[in-house]
Amino acid sequence: MSIPTLTPSLLNPASALPTLVLGPSLGTGALALWGPAVPYLKDHFQLVAWDLPGHGESEPSTGPFSMGELAAGVMEMVDALRTDEVIAQEATLYYAGVSIGGAIALQLANDFPGAFAGLSVLCSAAKIGTPEGWADRAELVAKAGTPVVLSGSAERWFAPGYIEAHPVRSTDLLHNLQDADRFSYAHACGALAGYDMREALAGMKDPILAIAGAHDVVCPPSDAIFIAEHAANGTAATIDTVAHLAPAEDPETTSALLVDFFASITAEKTA
Repeated sequence: MSIPTLTPSLLNPASALPTLVLGPSLGTGALALWGPAVPYLKDHFQLVAWDLPGHGESEPSTGPFSMGELAAGVMEMVDALRTDEVIAQEATLYYAGVSIGGAIALQLANDFPGAFAGLSVLCSAAKIGTPEGWADRAELVAKAGTPVVLSGSAERWFAPGYIEAHPVRSTDLLHNLQDADRFSYAHACGALAGYDMREALAGMKDPILAIAGAHDVVCPPSDAIFIAEHAANGTAATIDTVAHLAPAEDPETTSALLVDFFASITAEKTA
């Protein structure tokens, strides 16, 4: 296993503002997932999104990787952006990620405590699915390609009526999945198979906001509540209008929760 190289996308260049690093969901690219939220976040943060290996702008992975290695890849990306002065050395860093990107929020809080002033876990959990389920999915996609999981993902990703109400946005997200590198997708499934942060939550001291979608069957609101109850500085919120891809489904409500949460951290530091 090795640390994957991740390609960032600068969705809102504003180095004078705090930097919010945005993490993806499995099968989606950063722009399609977070693009709808940019208008609601851009006045508050410089926005840097990253893509999973073989998704969006990131090159395919050359072999398996763990969630810890993926989190290390995020930190290497951030360090490179600091070296290039895209992120100011003194900039406050925040993090928000969806699904596997939300799981990485917990991995970052565990492996790199204090690197981010606050982190948000969206539509995710301290443990997602089962190792056997992820192993089966990895094998299936590696053999048949990502289109084989397209219909199932469409059912799980969106709240009832969303696809009909937002055909362009939902189609863009599903095209991301269809275009993802099948082996990189399988490697990400392998990483999730070994992911379980439930016992580690109590040792995480960073402020953490877990956001759930009321219609999410993958990571239901009970998963967000579990994080809030077991992390030292955890809180939870539920968005009634969304399923598994909150920033794309209801960008205004999702952004408002993030802005308020990170603003509360800033207020505490300056009080």
